[in-house]
Amino acid sequence: MALNVYLSGEIHTNWREEIIAGCDALGLDVAFASAVTDHAASDDCGVAILGSEESKFWHDHKGAKLNAIRTRKGLQEADVVVVRFGEQYKQWNAAFDAGMAAALGKSLIVMHGDDHQHALKEVDAAALAVTQTPQQVVEILRYVETGKLPDQ
Repeated sequence: MALNVYLSGEIHTNWREEIIAGCDALGLDVAFASAVTDHAASDDCGVAILGSEESKFWHDHKGAKLNAIRTRKGLQEADVVVVRFGEQYKQWNAAFDAGMAAALGKSLIVMHGDDHQHALKEVDAAALAVTQTPQQVVEILRYVETGKLPDQ
């Protein structure tokens, strides 16, 4: 069973690479898509392509709209959406992606530490799984694709 997985959320750690490597090591048939993880490129794509803006609001607005094209496509094509909430920054965009995934009826896996449990209780309630590590996500994807548990 091939899976399309969209990876959303914080961009300051290598959690995406850990999930991809873990799935590759198990030989899973998973295709991954993601938001642009180059922070500067993501922030500046609108003005780089459509022209500069004097106002930071319009600078960000252009970038957000261009990034939304990629995000919408990734969410719509996904079988599973994984949303990671990091420790250092508030990821409002990740919460928005989780809400869109839930609204689209996508299978949602959320990843965060204990310190975010209260703040993300509504997001967690919409998820089919709440994890803390990339390895847990890999094991969920293995189970979904093959029906095998970690020790099998």
